[in-house]
Amino acid sequence: MRTLTEDQIRIGAALPELSIELTPTVVISTAVATMDYTPVHHDTGIARAQGSKDIFLNILTTMGLVERYVTDWTGPDAVIRSINVKLGVPAYAGDRLSFGGTVVAHEDGLFTAEVRGKVSLGDHATATVTFTLPPQ
Repeated sequence: MRTLTEDQIRIGAALPELSIELTPTVVISTAVATMDYTPVHHDTGIARAQGSKDIFLNILTTMGLVERYVTDWTGPDAVIRSINVKLGVPAYAGDRLSFGGTVVAHEDGLFTAEVRGKVSLGDHATATVTFTLPPQ
């Protein structure tokens, strides 16, 4: 995989959509991978008893997916400098999480993209991601 160069990215450019099926296996395995053993991320009965529709993604997984979304597009040599994520509605098992984004700024070698992750209930995450690319 090749990393984009600065001259290949324009302000206003749309990042390609990424859609992820949130199977129970995805929700549970990503919680376990981030060492989050809170029952609402792996036990449907407990999640429902606490008022949720089902088990749902944890925060670390959402953060990782936002980063993955940007770096899948930029390529492996891009460096994420900051991520600011605002969580919205839960991303429940059985739903689909779809990411879209736009490049909104480029100044002094630092790019900024606005990212939105949506599920059937609405916005799961809105984020601002800043990144740099290696010298050409």
